Amino acid sequence: MPNRLATEPSPYLLQHADNPVDWYPWGAEALDRARREDRPILLSIGYSACHWCHVMAHDCFEDAEVAAAMNRLFVNIKVDREERPDLDQIYQAAHQLLAQRGGGWPLTVFLTPDQTPFFAGTYFPKTPRYQLPGFIDLMENVARAWRERRGEILAQNAAVHDALAQQQPAPGEQLALSDAPFSAALHDLAQAFDPVWGGFSPAPKFPRPGELFFLLRESQRGGSAQAREMALFTLRKMASGGMRDQLGGGFCRYSVDAQWAIPHFEKMLYDNGPLLHLYADAWALTGETLFKDAAEGIVDWLLREMRAPDGGFYSALDADSEGREGGFYVWTADQVHALLSAEEYAVAAPVYGFDQPPNFENASWNPILARPLHEIAAELGLADETAAARLARARAKLFAARETRVRPGRDDKQLASWNALMIGGLAHAGRVMARADWVDAAHAAIDFLHANLWRDGRLFASFQRGEARLNAYLDDYAFLLDALLETLQAGYREADMGWACELADALLAHFEDAEAGGFYFTSHDHEALIARPKPGYDNATPSGNGVAAFALQRLGHLLGEARYLDASARCLKLFYAHLSQQPIAYPTLLAVLDEALAPPRTILLRGPESDLRAWVRALTPKLGARDMLLVLPNGLSLPQALAKPEADRPTAWVCGGTAYPEGYQCQPPLTDLAGVLE
Repeated sequence: MPNRLATEPSPYLLQHADNPVDWYPWGAEALDRARREDRPILLSIGYSACHWCHVMAHDCFEDAEVAAAMNRLFVNIKVDREERPDLDQIYQAAHQLLAQRGGGWPLTVFLTPDQTPFFAGTYFPKTPRYQLPGFIDLMENVARAWRERRGEILAQNAAVHDALAQQQPAPGEQLALSDAPFSAALHDLAQAFDPVWGGFSPAPKFPRPGELFFLLRESQRGGSAQAREMALFTLRKMASGGMRDQLGGGFCRYSVDAQWAIPHFEKMLYDNGPLLHLYADAWALTGETLFKDAAEGIVDWLLREMRAPDGGFYSALDADSEGREGGFYVWTADQVHALLSAEEYAVAAPVYGFDQPPNFENASWNPILARPLHEIAAELGLADETAAARLARARAKLFAARETRVRPGRDDKQLASWNALMIGGLAHAGRVMARADWVDAAHAAIDFLHANLWRDGRLFASFQRGEARLNAYLDDYAFLLDALLETLQAGYREADMGWACELADALLAHFEDAEAGGFYFTSHDHEALIARPKPGYDNATPSGNGVAAFALQRLGHLLGEARYLDASARCLKLFYAHLSQQPIAYPTLLAVLDEALAPPRTILLRGPESDLRAWVRALTPKLGARDMLLVLPNGLSLPQALAKPEADRPTAWVCGGTAYPEGYQCQPPLTDLAGVLE
């Protein structure tokens, strides 16, 4: 019989609807039962594309013996971390406190009936292995401790509450803002940099877009060739590895090895949006085909596999297919030989690494870019164009054959925050790479979010099966405001500016701590939980506080709105002491600091729309990370701060300076392109 999860919309919860476990979704029914029966809670947090979540499900939750112990001893609650990042954030932090090591998924936490965690881990097998206890034995021991050592647990609970509270930033000594954190962050990244494979850690390797954004900004701000080369080298290595889907485009979540060759094969929307932005910038800086191909591959994958009919974007693709991780993506030698002609194989095998020992589980190949095509062409005595044509035919055959395989599952939730990250990447890349169709896709996704997830001045976090649900979080509002600032630069629409102001006002009204500064992750009217985080450091996604402060600061400069600038300044001041001590944990707030010290420069273009296009083509390659270009054709209704007079020929106002409002001003209008470029 299906359990209570059968009526939930979350694809992850539905994966567990047929478990023999008496699962509850998080909510009053489960929490009331735990309090009423004085029974501890077993909280399991995961997500639909998670490989180790599937492993624990097969080992434990689908097993009748394990389920019987769970049902006898606990109230069992299953949570989709993508729907409830508030819960995931709190209990990941608690796991770190209790287990003294980093977390991950599946997250397994035992709570007292008042929701306080007293024991935590991640994956557990049914029987002892991997130096882990068996899950049944573990549960019996936890339940025994709850019965027999209640006093110790309650004393620990008080310490956990205190520790969680102490993790929140508190106003302290107000340090003067300086550029010292930039050189400290660059030094720390240089110390951690892998000069052979790129990136900033040994295996496993994550893309960590925030650090790469910082390096590209720093190469412009401080003229650091080292920062530029660390970023570009890492982006090259990532694009050449197997974390990038060499046949179908897009990037997986992380690489299990130091060479970026073998990922856990889940593909997440939230990674690919920032990576699209980065690869577009890398192409604009260098003109390298590898970067262009990586950016175009992300969008090809996105529009082919992740776009909903209504214009929004789905959340993720599973790591597993037919019960095997990576089964959809990897190849045996026989499969490749059967598909390709001898001429095609002679080119494709050395390019994709098929002529090397198998790189996946000693039996098959996950394609990488093992060697440059021009090298192979020279060895075979082929013109580059001939070799490229053969590789293109081989890739097309491999991709077509792969399309006939059983596909990985797709999580069809449409999350506001993850859509916003992709919209920002699409709009930015569309502008930088002159792809109007990408900007159109970004606009369509914005229109979907506005029509379906925005109601009475408030945002919902998730949309599925025609229903918007869940009170939105800081990330939803902040990421969407930032995405709108990107789309306004890619193609100005009056409605988008109006919505940006509404989102900014909602951030201040519902999330800001106006006294101490900064923004809570949950709104003031959100469900009360055991902690209320105010996160400032970047994780797999950028910090909500960092993005809120960055976007509010930019919008404040554009519109001359002191409320937005002041809120951004309060946020930066709250986190500045932490940022100074460990700057590389706060790359998004480093961008806020950069533009607090030297406000962004804004270029406003007015005139007939058809005449402005040549100016945009000429100006776009010259823009830096601190520049905003708004193209405002005649006929638009504009906010007062942007309402420059209409003109019968292209006219530009270049605005900037030191501090707003005293030193921030626009120079006299320019009507010759050469003057603007200068």
